[in-house]
Amino acid sequence: MSSIKKIIPRLGIFFIGLPLLLAIILLPWGNHLPLHLLIVLVSALAASEVYNMFLTKTKLQPKWFIIVLNLFITVVASLTKLFPFLFGRSFPVGEEIISYTFISAMLIILMVEVFFADSFENSLGRISASIFILLYTAYLVTFVSRMTTFSKGGKDVSSQIIAEFLLMVCFCDSFAWFFGVLFGKNNKGFVKASPNKSVAGFLGGIAGSIGAGILGYYLWPEIFYGSIGKIIFTGIIISFTSIIGDLTESVMKRSAGIKNSGNLIPGRGGVLDSMDSILMSAPLYYMLISIFYGPL
Repeated sequence: MSSIKKIIPRLGIFFIGLPLLLAIILLPWGNHLPLHLLIVLVSALAASEVYNMFLTKTKLQPKWFIIVLNLFITVVASLTKLFPFLFGRSFPVGEEIISYTFISAMLIILMVEVFFADSFENSLGRISASIFILLYTAYLVTFVSRMTTFSKGGKDVSSQIIAEFLLMVCFCDSFAWFFGVLFGKNNKGFVKASPNKSVAGFLGGIAGSIGAGILGYYLWPEIFYGSIGKIIFTGIIISFTSIIGDLTESVMKRSAGIKNSGNLIPGRGGVLDSMDSILMSAPLYYMLISIFYGPL
């Protein structure tokens, strides 16, 4: 009975949540305005969850301060892409402004610690935790924001590029779970960070990402052109980054002594429990797509 209770929410997310998210992506109204709003919201929620994890082990700078800096980074990233829709002209600075914003947030963290900390015995922990939270939950997710203006030959291909990314990550997660349930009973425990993970699940995740890549290759041949080996290689890399993202969060949760990062999503836990693979995979996917199918 308990296994059925776990399966039903997961199937609901796969058959209801994923199509809804794909609908948001494939209807790019206002330069993907709904998607940008979703990115800003879930990024801030994820920052709150990571903050709570760190709080179990170390003293931190104020939570509201970290959330504001998180919003600073993700809102700037979104504005660079929404500027033509909102103001009728291109953003005056290129995408490098996103990195400059992250660096500025780091400097603000250091300034606050230097001038406002009551004592400095916990400064290393506060500084490290604050910068990591912004890197992990804000800066990494900006690579999804950057994909929203991808075009090819003057034609907008951002929806297809982002949809392919989402399919690779979700197929990896779902196939890893499915293969693990069916074939992973006797090959678990090869990763200490998550003893329930199995070799079968690991291989299933790789197969899922490759399958999503091949699906995109035949659905959108004008975008994912050339040798099929390029999209297969991309799928393999994304499967690894997705799995590492999932295992990294497992390490963080074990260190904090918690089971889930939160309880907002039925059957999944917190926002970070559904974002961990996306965060780790987005930069690599952005890079590989730009190399294999650029300029975009």
